[in-house]
Amino acid sequence: MRSPAARAVGLFCVSTLVRSARPPHIGAMNPLASFGLSVPIIQAPMAGVSSPDMAAAVSNAGALGSIAVGAVDASQARAMIDAVAARTNRPFNVNLFVHQPAIPRPDVETRWLAAMAPLFSRFDAKPPPALRAIYRSFAEDDAMLAMLVEARPAVVSFHFGLPDDRQITLLKSVGCILLASVTNAREARAAREAGIDLLVAQGYEAGGHRGMFDPALPDAQLGTMALTRLLVEQSGLPVIAAGGIMDGRGVRAALNLGAVAAQMGTAFIACPESDADAAYRAVLFNEAAHDTVMTHAVSGRPARCLRNAFVDWGEGVATAPPDYPIAYDAGKALHRAARAHGETGFGAQWAGQGAPLARAMPAAELVARIAAEMAAT
Repeated sequence: MRSPAARAVGLFCVSTLVRSARPPHIGAMNPLASFGLSVPIIQAPMAGVSSPDMAAAVSNAGALGSIAVGAVDASQARAMIDAVAARTNRPFNVNLFVHQPAIPRPDVETRWLAAMAPLFSRFDAKPPPALRAIYRSFAEDDAMLAMLVEARPAVVSFHFGLPDDRQITLLKSVGCILLASVTNAREARAAREAGIDLLVAQGYEAGGHRGMFDPALPDAQLGTMALTRLLVEQSGLPVIAAGGIMDGRGVRAALNLGAVAAQMGTAFIACPESDADAAYRAVLFNEAAHDTVMTHAVSGRPARCLRNAFVDWGEGVATAPPDYPIAYDAGKALHRAARAHGETGFGAQWAGQGAPLARAMPAAELVARIAAEMAAT
């Protein structure tokens, strides 16, 4: 009699073989199959939350761990990659931000800081005298590209957009499998044409920043179920479902929709390997977890967050924020000022709509639990 985890492995292998038998024009080949994953889960890359310890633990447990390097420079990113590699010999994912570089607009930034001034004064602080783009886009970061080509991580993924042809060609030439977050069929077509290997179908339920390539365009707000089915049938690429998936039943549902794996972020926030602070973890286990909100106020781009004081303020302010990530400079300054006074309700507490299903346990134990839940379904 096989264990629940072993049965889950067998089911995953069978479903992969079935999908790989599809005609090539619907893109059934799953590059992740070459990694020998025993559990079809990708731990989502979450800047400020997912750590090298978490990524290694998840990969060692048979899923695919991830680190997010979009908020650091090339040398810091290399240190994070080396830290994961020192803890596992399994594949892992390195995630980058490929947003359009922010355009400074001093008049917009001045109005935004003026609107935020009463918040700062609540904590005996003043807004920064000026704002800057605190994160560099991979689209203009040759140092990061050179580092990745040298480090050769097994998987590289992109959020907010796509690299250019040169960057994609170089990464693929050293064997990297490339993933991109998409929120609609138009973005999926662009990803396929660019040479991306797998799509992360980010449903509107998902926590954190929307992966929209152009936030100025209308958001169709497609849920995970509809988006996954649409892309499985029409994109010609393997699809990874993301958004609202918290347990084995959710992963099994994603596979039944035709996805080759599920990406899970909020599910891992409460793990001890997470870099989330104590206040962030605690909010996951109170009534606030039932009320997530899409907000622009924190960073300048739409992102799903647990409701807190900053989110409430953002819903009532009429002033438009500066471009991402310039607005994030102000948000982080406010969070620091608030924390200095013991107030934790002004941070970026990203979470998806499945937050009330969060569980606090080591990452490897969570992967095993999800595998058992999949087998039980």
